[in-house]
Amino acid sequence: MDIKQLDNKKIPKHIAVIMDGNGRWARKRGLKREFGHREGKKAVKKIVEACAELKIPNLTLFAFSTENWKRPKLEIDFLMKLLFLSLKDELNNLNKNNIKFNTIGFIEKLPKSIYNFLIKVKNDTKHNTRMNLTLALNYGGRNEIVDVVKSISDKVKNNIISLKKIDESLINSHLYTSNLPEVDLLIRTSGEKRVSNFLLWQIAYSELYFTKILWPDFNKKDLLKAISSFQKRERRFGKTSEQI
Repeated sequence: MDIKQLDNKKIPKHIAVIMDGNGRWARKRGLKREFGHREGKKAVKKIVEACAELKIPNLTLFAFSTENWKRPKLEIDFLMKLLFLSLKDELNNLNKNNIKFNTIGFIEKLPKSIYNFLIKVKNDTKHNTRMNLTLALNYGGRNEIVDVVKSISDKVKNNIISLKKIDESLINSHLYTSNLPEVDLLIRTSGEKRVSNFLLWQIAYSELYFTKILWPDFNKKDLLKAISSFQKRERRFGKTSEQI
């Protein structure tokens, strides 16, 4: 499929991706899981570049969940090292391509060296305007909602806001993604068909796209297929077809 086949007027404003299948990719080849994660890193670069080329303003990638701490320590250590090296390698490219980097999740609980470098990359790219690239790190959708409830409750308790003022708009303003529009298209690779505690509030009206392709094999062509599928769907947001 070619970019020219897409409808430029229906390009999603926000794509979120659950990057699944690195371990299975490696296992199918008789390799250690680390090899799958390395190949997954290459896929990230390809998809970020493709989204920038397509003029997609917001891309959010699920990189490490709150549940991923249950994995073997050696794998977690490898993932943290890979994250650090990836950011170090790509910082110049982010600025060169005018891409702003951001994170959502409890990054304070990541290793200090990782945390400090994440802050540096955020600061060094904060004025870029071509695309917002957000990594969900130590992130869980339920934890995010709990944080929102706590924050709003505290403001009500201290008379900063009135109970009557609580609505969807107020909740949106307290989400980790308050600077981003709601997700238009959620992509999950590897054949699994679940959202795995990812952006639970933000994907309420998202179009879901599941593919059996493992993340390391997911490329620009596959991204175009996902967007093409998105463009063929009728997004009614509760209305009837006749009302649209």
